[in-house]
Amino acid sequence: MKLHELKAAEGSKRAPKRIGRGTGSGWGKSAGKGGDGQNSRSGGGVRPGFEGGQMPLIRRLPKRGFNNIFAKKYSIINLDCLNVFEDGTEVTPELLLEKRIVRKLNDGIKVLSKGNLEKKLTIKAMKFSKAAVEKIEAAGGKAEVI
Repeated sequence: MKLHELKAAEGSKRAPKRIGRGTGSGWGKSAGKGGDGQNSRSGGGVRPGFEGGQMPLIRRLPKRGFNNIFAKKYSIINLDCLNVFEDGTEVTPELLLEKRIVRKLNDGIKVLSKGNLEKKLTIKAMKFSKAAVEKIEAAGGKAEVI
């Protein structure tokens, strides 16, 4: 079977209802929209969240917290993820992106110390935790801040 040979199962497809095409169609006159009113008009209805003039729920609930738009968002990586590289490799953010260890660079890479590093690597990142630097150097590697 090929892609162009695929067909819908028998009886699964139905022609769309042609509404507003005369009384003989069964969908004439008000075209399934009932009598008069705001919702029977074209473009009628109310915007999402509108509650008929009552104070909407989204405005009745209190606001919480603070979202700093200037905060830096780092992509987090743990040491145990870096064991996929060969000894002596220079690990850069671009290499991590290429190997799909991180999905997005965001504002940079931060290396955390979860797991153990068994390879001697030179790791270049924007930030390191203190414990991560200790483990990298214990394994014979280098942690370079870029």
